[in-house]
Amino acid sequence: MTKSVAATEFKATCLRLIDEMNADGEPVVITRHGKPVAVLSPAVPAEGKSVFGALKGSVLRYDDPFAPAADADDWAAAR
Repeated sequence: MTKSVAATEFKATCLRLIDEMNADGEPVVITRHGKPVAVLSPAVPAEGKSVFGALKGSVLRYDDPFAPAADADDWAAAR
């Protein structure tokens, strides 16, 4: 059975309700004048690859990282 709580009660006790929801995994329906207006549910942990190494193997071209980005002749200010 889903928990139901009035919006005014939720406002006063939201941190306790969030802790209870995380402990039991049961969503909380928030009502206003007896009608549901929102549902607070546990977050689903994101599954997938780690950000680290996500782009591994995606480099199409590798230049010397220590080489100048442009030739000195290409800069008008150098003249």
